[in-house]
Amino acid sequence: MRIALITPYGREHRNGNWHTAARWTRFLREAGHTVRVQVEWDDRPADLMLALHARRSFASIQSFAKAFPTRPLLVALTGTDLYRDIHEDRHAQQALELAHRLIVLQDHGPDELAVHLAAKTRVVYQSAPDIARTPERPNLFDVLAIGHLREEKDPFRAALATAYLPENSEIQITHFGGALSDDMADTAEMAQTKLPRWTWAGDVPHKTVLKRLSRAHLLVISSVMEGGANVICEALAADVPVLASHMPGNIGMLGEDYPGYFPVGDERHLARLLSMAEDDPGFYANLLKYGRLRRSLMRPEHEASRLRQIVAEFEQTTV
Repeated sequence: MRIALITPYGREHRNGNWHTAARWTRFLREAGHTVRVQVEWDDRPADLMLALHARRSFASIQSFAKAFPTRPLLVALTGTDLYRDIHEDRHAQQALELAHRLIVLQDHGPDELAVHLAAKTRVVYQSAPDIARTPERPNLFDVLAIGHLREEKDPFRAALATAYLPENSEIQITHFGGALSDDMADTAEMAQTKLPRWTWAGDVPHKTVLKRLSRAHLLVISSVMEGGANVICEALAADVPVLASHMPGNIGMLGEDYPGYFPVGDERHLARLLSMAEDDPGFYANLLKYGRLRRSLMRPEHEASRLRQIVAEFEQTTV
């Protein structure tokens, strides 16, 4: 099939949407499909459109539905779609109705949708290949936070948590990700001056992030809104436990019973979990155990198979 894959963010952004688009393009091409990746549809005929982000890709979604009303239209929903836009933005809402299939990235995603929409929704967990462990740095409990600095990620929660760590703690937190505003950059610069256990490394190549992840002890994800963070997949692929904010997108990835949750916006609780992970081998082992169980859902072969199955539902019906 000729597939138009629409992503609102191109390669230069190096964010989660782009990495998802790149993986899905590879999976579909390996299955024999022809895939064109675009930020906005160029009106060239396609047998199927797969659009990431209901609101941001709405112009392309609407144009394709109008040009080819009987051809399959698949829309993958991001965190801002699920937990904000579809509840208040008419374009996002219209995109849901136009889509023949909706794709969510974790098993709590359908909970946000009306019954008639949930019926046409499929779950595709994102994935990452195994990441080999490398030697850990001595006399350091290495904690990472990964993601661009923007409000939805609550990016300074881990920095604030360091103020409540015991004086003898060996925890050091490094945040990888570019600032999406001058205010965010200014706050990051100030935070690393006042909170010496936290360092902002800025926007670095993905391979550099993965190299650091391969020797890290822990990942913190503090988002207030998340559709299904690929960085969780990468952490579990590197056998790195996660401390995560207790919100639907993270619960859908890590499971209801995962022991590493802290309330959204609660740096004191996060600090307690950080200290437990550093000092309590039993707690750390439990995080590893649960993470390894969830890892089985997030392998590339499973993501590829699920995505190809959804596309295959329409291969015999395209006109």
